[in-house]
Amino acid sequence: MEGGLQKPTRFDIDWKNKDYLDEELFEKELRRVADACHGCRRCVSLCNSFPTLFDLIDESETFEVDGVDYKDFSPVIDHCYLCDLCFMTKCPYVPPHEWEIDFPHLMLRGKAIKFNKSKTSFRDKLLTSTDFLGNIGSRKIIAPVINFFNSIKIFRIVLEKILSIHRNAKLPKFSSYTAKLKYKNLFAKQTSSNKVAIYTTCYHNYNEPSVIDDLVSVLKHNNVDVEVIKDDKCCGMPKLELGDLKTVEKMMQHNLAKFKKYVDDGFQIIAPVPSCVLMFKQELPLLFPANKDIKLVSQAIHDPFEYLLKLHDNDNLKTNFKNPLGSVFYQVACHQRVQNIGQVTKKILELVPNSNINAIERCSGHDGTYGVKKETHDIAIKIALPIVKEYKRLESTQFTSDCTLAAHHVVNAMGNKVLPTHPITLIKNAYGI
Repeated sequence: MEGGLQKPTRFDIDWKNKDYLDEELFEKELRRVADACHGCRRCVSLCNSFPTLFDLIDESETFEVDGVDYKDFSPVIDHCYLCDLCFMTKCPYVPPHEWEIDFPHLMLRGKAIKFNKSKTSFRDKLLTSTDFLGNIGSRKIIAPVINFFNSIKIFRIVLEKILSIHRNAKLPKFSSYTAKLKYKNLFAKQTSSNKVAIYTTCYHNYNEPSVIDDLVSVLKHNNVDVEVIKDDKCCGMPKLELGDLKTVEKMMQHNLAKFKKYVDDGFQIIAPVPSCVLMFKQELPLLFPANKDIKLVSQAIHDPFEYLLKLHDNDNLKTNFKNPLGSVFYQVACHQRVQNIGQVTKKILELVPNSNINAIERCSGHDGTYGVKKETHDIAIKIALPIVKEYKRLESTQFTSDCTLAAHHVVNAMGNKVLPTHPITLIKNAYGI
């Protein structure tokens, strides 16, 4: 019997148990889950992990899972970028079903085993070291140099040969004037019952701090006291996807000491990247279930539009918009979808008069690193093509996504014919701030 009427449940990730990295036990569970997936196949259109798995089975001598050599499952694990959509939207066998299948967290276990065996490449370790890259790349002299060379085709070809970073992948530009630098003296005045501490995230601190500018402006316009969290680190999502769980724990411990102070002082925390919010809402509580402080932070952290919708529901959101948005094509980010908060961004954008918001719930395929790697960039572009096709059909005048990296990747798949705008920037423009 498949499916059920009960809400899907997630089990804690027992990664500190000695059996977690036991390859024999992992292989046994991997084959059990692969056999269930082989008999179902409704996830085949989500990412390249499932087609890879099914091809392995179909091309084996037995046409069954037992015909696949264990080492050949490695690409299946590599192609999973933990978007969670199979668990949240497709799989009929997730808990409380008796089969208790959680494909993304099974793949996480495989990634942890690979990392523990020191089989992770230097490139992958570098790409997921966002704090290190940001600190180096955002220096006043270095930022314009990196941005210049990343725009030169011959340099990108050399970069591809040395680090296997695809020559056509959209690489983030660095800003020498980071969000934390700009707002180092911004402190909440404690004049409002609505107080927000902004977790800038690595990307919007080092690469596109203008989004933090717009977020601060929108919050202040709605009489929200604002501070920017200063001495934080990466949320840990890139290292999670690498299977480097010990580094995830170190980042969590550092951030928790900072975040907890804000929560205790009555602040809500906002992060403008869905993956970073999801990390604190879901992944860290599952990785560290006994940590009570993580649970408190997970309840206090919000997507920007989730927070704006709460303001609206309490009649605290200003709706005196001056400028229409026109026709907006909106890609709903995977890591926002799996937060189970609904299409909060679309609901707020639709408050703007004379605006038409067309939402599409399809994965961009970017994942932060998957879309820039030489071996997976073309696959990531292929995953984004349904979004491109729908955008062209609707002929919208603006394109937006809560995930800025996803937006740039989709635009790259479009042939760079449109400039993406973050949804919070659309709201700021609608206010006429």
